[in-house]
Amino acid sequence: MRQRLVVIGNGMAGARTVEEILARGGDFDITMFGDEPYGNYNRIMLSNVLAGVEDESGIFLNDLSWYADNGITLHAGSRIERIDRHAKRVYAEDGTETPYDKLIIATGSRAFVPPIPGAHRPGRGYHQGVFAFRTLDDTRAMIRYAKEHERAVVIGGGLLGLEAARGLQNHLPHVTLVHAAGHLMNTQLNEQAGRQLKETIEAKLGIEVVVDGMTTEILGKHAVTGVKLADGRVIGCDVIVVAAGIRANAEMAAASGLAVERGIVVDDQMRVQDEDDIYAVGECAQHRGEVYGLVAPLWDQAKVLADHLTGVNPLAEYHGSQVATKLKVAGVDVAAMGLKEPEHENDEVLTFAEPKKGVYKNVIIRDGRLVGATLVGDVKKVAFLMQAFDRGLALPEERAELMFDLGGPAGEVKVEDMADDEQVCNCNGVSKGTICSTVQSGCKTVSGVMDKTRAGKGCGTCKSVVQRIVEWAAGGEVEEDPAASYYVPGIPMPKPELMNAIRLHSLRSVSSVFAKLGGDEDAKSKMGLASLLKMMWGGEYVDERDARFINDRVHANIQRDGTFSVVPQMKGGVTTPAQLKRIAEVAEKHEVPMVKLTGGQRIDLLGIPKEKLPEVWADLDMPSGYAYGKSFRTVKTCVGSDFCRFGVGDSTALGIALEERYQGIEGPGKMKLAVTGCPRNCAEAYVKDLGVVAIDGGKWEIYVGGAAGAHIRKGDLLTTVSSPAEVITLTGRFLQYYRENANWLERTYAFVPRVGIEKVRAVVVDDSEGIAADLDAAMEASVAAYRDPWKDRDEPATPGQFRTSLPLIVLPQVPVRA
Repeated sequence: MRQRLVVIGNGMAGARTVEEILARGGDFDITMFGDEPYGNYNRIMLSNVLAGVEDESGIFLNDLSWYADNGITLHAGSRIERIDRHAKRVYAEDGTETPYDKLIIATGSRAFVPPIPGAHRPGRGYHQGVFAFRTLDDTRAMIRYAKEHERAVVIGGGLLGLEAARGLQNHLPHVTLVHAAGHLMNTQLNEQAGRQLKETIEAKLGIEVVVDGMTTEILGKHAVTGVKLADGRVIGCDVIVVAAGIRANAEMAAASGLAVERGIVVDDQMRVQDEDDIYAVGECAQHRGEVYGLVAPLWDQAKVLADHLTGVNPLAEYHGSQVATKLKVAGVDVAAMGLKEPEHENDEVLTFAEPKKGVYKNVIIRDGRLVGATLVGDVKKVAFLMQAFDRGLALPEERAELMFDLGGPAGEVKVEDMADDEQVCNCNGVSKGTICSTVQSGCKTVSGVMDKTRAGKGCGTCKSVVQRIVEWAAGGEVEEDPAASYYVPGIPMPKPELMNAIRLHSLRSVSSVFAKLGGDEDAKSKMGLASLLKMMWGGEYVDERDARFINDRVHANIQRDGTFSVVPQMKGGVTTPAQLKRIAEVAEKHEVPMVKLTGGQRIDLLGIPKEKLPEVWADLDMPSGYAYGKSFRTVKTCVGSDFCRFGVGDSTALGIALEERYQGIEGPGKMKLAVTGCPRNCAEAYVKDLGVVAIDGGKWEIYVGGAAGAHIRKGDLLTTVSSPAEVITLTGRFLQYYRENANWLERTYAFVPRVGIEKVRAVVVDDSEGIAADLDAAMEASVAAYRDPWKDRDEPATPGQFRTSLPLIVLPQVPVRA
């Protein structure tokens, strides 16, 4: 009988350990538990998601199908409450118990939020506008909230704080970073390097940086209005992100009787102290007094644990890691390894600074060996420095060669000059030799090599080197990755080919598409396919709930604490006293924590538990406002010609007509509209996915491809028409053309420039391809298939659609030794 292996934690360390066990042929019955309702994703890349340079789908390392393919039972969104070491069982919060023969704890870490007065509100968690930055849900919540606010303060000037500040710049106009220590990244950098980093970030990025700034209070009664510092200064803001460090998630282990100090105490085989069958790995583990917060040590630990557990090398030991990092911090190249200051009198120290260029370099040598290096702004020599630091290589007699290319060509090391065992990806421990052997085994696409080796899948700074190595190893025969043109990763077809196949075989459900076209189901592809099928088949689409994201399953927007927001429909932003009264009564009846006006002229009821959604919808007795899906959202309007002195067109009536027509239609991305009654543009129509502007003479201008969120873009003028009827026809035709031709998650502000406004105008207005009638008919079919999703309150789609979620509570604080 196979041994039962239970892994508590489905983050990077837990999943990587399981991967290493499987790679060694480990024959276990594996069960994994994860707090978050997803597969395993790369937490390092959350800052890129926040900054808008990476889509959520691109950061997942193992989707849900990977677990099924490897025979792993995954309990996603399930927190383990306690371990019974004597009965060898773990107990989840929902009361289920799971036996184990071997147990791995990989619970990682949580954001550390200092006890700042005002950060929390009794019974509500964080104060309105306060965020931690640790999970995908944290990131989503920050993006949504920041877009409707103006000024952010980030508390914490370490790596995470700097990345948060850089990312927030894409969502609001002013960011201040407040750091309690005297210089930035004080854990990794010395004072001069930290000071240079501060100057570079302020000068190049426009982020205001305050050091020696201890936050003593968060201000604001109903929502944050600022922070107060120890010296009495007050910095006004309406968003606060706390990025003051991390702490090991070890409370559950401590409450279960395991040895816990700063983390769960482990030996050199990653076995928990005084335990025969329990192991800990990753950021929750304390080894020889050290708790590591970087990924490279986690991978080393995972390999040792897998060697030991599978018997491949029962004597494998982890002796700690030399920490060396090369990062792009808020857009600035930074590398740090070993000592940041000399410790002995005989330590050699080399320092170079060029403040105007934002460059600082510091090297520390002891007994002929490199024991520390810090680089800011120029990291061209980091490859050799890391090798010298890690392996104790002999150093050049001319010490300046450690910092500069003397007497030779400057720039990157040639691929052919790199040793096979030289580490290319520090995050995932991938060498040049591993990349080359992967290419030689037949994988000749850059993305394919990255998928197989994980090189470039960490912080991402080594991607260019990986590409050069692949090109060199392939001898000029590097292949273009065909997957780059796939609509979704799980089906090997571009969108037009995929749609033709769906029509040919009459595939009306996501599972039927996989069965006919793609083989194994791929979780990353399900939402994109569901949206595409609903667009193509309308009322004939066969709905399968597992193909939907939680927002689409319950028709509401999930919030950071697991509750949901409800936005009833108000066509064109117009309401009545009766509607307002009903909303107020519902909010009072259900004790809604927050009632807020949205940027789209709607009313948002925030903080509603999932199980109460049907009751709230019934009491409102209003249709859904579609504030949660990849679909048509709202039409924002100005007052228009009825009341405004400047209005030349009835924008309100036209906006209502558009919203009534397109309510709820699916799309590859969100579709936000606006109609404004004159070129003064009070409804911001120029920066919407589709905007309509009234001009003199009873005419209307139609703009497409605008944006005013993470990306700012004025829409392109599609055409000018003479009547509201023409507006309705052409807007519907454009939306259908976008729906049929855009990539999954591609908003119109990316689609229109990619295709070209001339091409869009030719197809939509001039019917250059003879498909205008087909586009009109397809949109008409979608409009005819509309059904208010909030009707699910009467007949839930599944018995558990509105089942009570697990309670999201603050875990008890267990004292730890400093």
